[in-house]
Amino acid sequence: MIQRLYVHNFRCLENFELSLKGMSSSLLIGKNGAGKSTVGYALEVLKRIARGTNRVGQLVQSKDFARGRSDVPIRFELEALLDGRLYKYVIAFELPENFKELRVFEEQFLVDGKQIYSRKEAQVILYTTNSRNREAQFLLDWHLVALPMIQSQSETDPLSLFRSWLARMMILAPIPKSMTGDSKGETLEPMPDGSNFGEWFSGLLSRYPAAYTQVDKYLRGVMPDIQDFVNEPIGKDSKSMIVRFEKNNANLSVDFEDLSDGEKCFFLCAIVLAANKYYGPLFCFWDEPDNYLSLSEVGHFVMSLRRSFKDAGQFLATSHNEEAIRKFSNENTLVLHRKSHLEPTLVRLLSELTIEGDLINALILGDIEP
Repeated sequence: MIQRLYVHNFRCLENFELSLKGMSSSLLIGKNGAGKSTVGYALEVLKRIARGTNRVGQLVQSKDFARGRSDVPIRFELEALLDGRLYKYVIAFELPENFKELRVFEEQFLVDGKQIYSRKEAQVILYTTNSRNREAQFLLDWHLVALPMIQSQSETDPLSLFRSWLARMMILAPIPKSMTGDSKGETLEPMPDGSNFGEWFSGLLSRYPAAYTQVDKYLRGVMPDIQDFVNEPIGKDSKSMIVRFEKNNANLSVDFEDLSDGEKCFFLCAIVLAANKYYGPLFCFWDEPDNYLSLSEVGHFVMSLRRSFKDAGQFLATSHNEEAIRKFSNENTLVLHRKSHLEPTLVRLLSELTIEGDLINALILGDIEP
């Protein structure tokens, strides 16, 4: 999974390096505005590239430069360990003077240190797999990213494997009121706000019918009175999820969209767990997964996610909730901090910091700084 994420000159992230090597799950903490959500935005840019968005203007804009410093390129570097091989992807964007839209400045893709392709401005060079001899060269519009456009040799080709893994990253910041159980199609690629939940649910069960058991098991653990959930046809090509509850010989059917915000998050968590099991291992970034939950529910929710990703995949969360924070250790909790909006984000492992007294009290008092 992700070993290293490096971001430069993107919003509040300057020369920012996040090391997640050896961490199956980890937590980002810090005050509002420290840059926690921005880490998710950076990952979202990379994920959208893998899903086929190749127009630079649809990925980053001039307002994304840190403090308006358009004289320095925005740069993303991602290193991931997949099936024992180290993949590295680099993309940098620049905005020359008098240009209205950013363009590609540099792009690279390497596997175990060997270049698969490199790019400088418009020139793309493909290399053979056995040497650094140039295999092919071509020119590409500076405003288009190469990664989605280069044809892979097969589904087992390193380029294809990396793109597939990157495209299936789950970058979540759900808005329950945007989540419905309606679906007019199927997908295995969720939207960050969860707005295509119904289509994700349909895609998961259509492709992996056995996932129903996994989803059902989790939901019965958090909602003991649930009887079942079904996708009812509501038109020629449309379906809508109905959730049925039963207790003391009484029954209740509820449209998914009428569930509470917290209950929708339970369903989302169940799909995340099933997705990681049936078409993973996956990477999941969840911005404040404890939102919409009661204090008594947070601990079980967070630990379910951590356990699911312990042996396969990787889970990265952000939180301000003390119950969620207590479920992580000093060795996998990272503190983000900014002295002001004019300063870049700093990051340190919690284990590297000296904290007097209880961690939660120190967070409440604002006494933790990298």
